[in-house]
Amino acid sequence: MKSLLAAFALLVTTLFIASTARSDVLILAHGYLGSAASWERSGVVPMLVQKGWERAGILSLGPGGVTEISGTGRQAEKKIYLVELPSIAPLGLQADHLTPMWRLLAQRHPNEPLILVGHSAGGVVLRLSLVRGEVPNPKALITIASPHLGTPRAEQALNATDDPWPIEILRDFFDDGDYRTLRVSRGLYLDIVRQHPGSLLFWLNHQPHPEIRYISIVRGGPFAMGDFLVPGISQDLNNVPVLRGKATSRIAGAGHELFWPDGQLLASLLEKLPQ
Repeated sequence: MKSLLAAFALLVTTLFIASTARSDVLILAHGYLGSAASWERSGVVPMLVQKGWERAGILSLGPGGVTEISGTGRQAEKKIYLVELPSIAPLGLQADHLTPMWRLLAQRHPNEPLILVGHSAGGVVLRLSLVRGEVPNPKALITIASPHLGTPRAEQALNATDDPWPIEILRDFFDDGDYRTLRVSRGLYLDIVRQHPGSLLFWLNHQPHPEIRYISIVRGGPFAMGDFLVPGISQDLNNVPVLRGKATSRIAGAGHELFWPDGQLLASLLEKLPQ
């Protein structure tokens, strides 16, 4: 009789755990001049797949709404969605591209928490979406080398392209493409200059944020000095006034770009997130 009761209790416990367990949906947003493929080429997604995550799809916004390249892991317990962003556009426009994607994910995975991971400017775009209240059921935000306080490199780019007509036409004509890229990115650079009263980042950094987990991966070796593009102090979410003391920071890597150990670190951080 005791053994029967013990077996029944074990069955009830197992069913309870199964019924309360929740799947996670991981959203990966690329940075400036990147694409969804950046996560694959860098080895981050392959590393996450080795750790038990599965590719669910690639989302982008077209003339008819959200388009998708479907993966095989939409019904998996741990699934990855990559998003395509217009990475040279201002932050607000990039966040607008995410809005219908959030609605699609809310319909498709209504009871599953979303974990957001953004590289470089993509991390700021995701944080802007969070503050705007558009992300359904968010669980955590992880940013990698993101310019939360801005970067002097944006100011340098603005100065380099502040040419009167007809000099800008001449430079366009003789340029190999880099100058034109800088010029069409001016709206983004204006958004990620070092924060100051009246700037988008200053506004964002003083808005209420959802009560979720915040983790920043900071570049720059053992001293977290940052990288060539973004100072370390700007990459650390603890330096955002409204998140001071609420974020966890990890120092990893020296360059600004994604590389495969980021996938290993992400897998470890994701494993430690509470259910």
